Amino acid sequence: MYGFSVQVNGSFDETIGKVTEALASEGFGVLTEIDVKATLKKKIDVDRKPYTILGACNPKLANQAINADPDIGLLLPCNVLVREEDDGAITVSFMDPAAVLGLVEQEGVKDLAAQVRAKLEKVRDQLG
Repeated sequence: MYGFSVQVNGSFDETIGKVTEALASEGFGVLTEIDVKATLKKKIDVDRKPYTILGACNPKLANQAINADPDIGLLLPCNVLVREEDDGAITVSFMDPAAVLGLVEQEGVKDLAAQVRAKLEKVRDQLG
């Protein structure tokens, strides 16, 4: 299990806004926004439902993680996926930092991952 999710009501674009606001309430900013639908259309002329990956970062916690292990940046930021399902429902999925950062064997990283997961679960709960 490398993530957790919630289905939300509203349009795709509204959901992106709600997710961004909920992330901000827990100290996360969105560093990257990848519109996979638009990219695949442009690069290989594939049509698909809306699918956007948000790269979320809590600067304070990211700094602590980098201090624990400088290579941890390979596992950052926390990805949040917003996608439209075939039935029109919107799903928001969160990378589980406890699963991903569990790969790192530095002292304190597991506790830090649990803190980040708890914050992302609060974001999920705000949306559900």
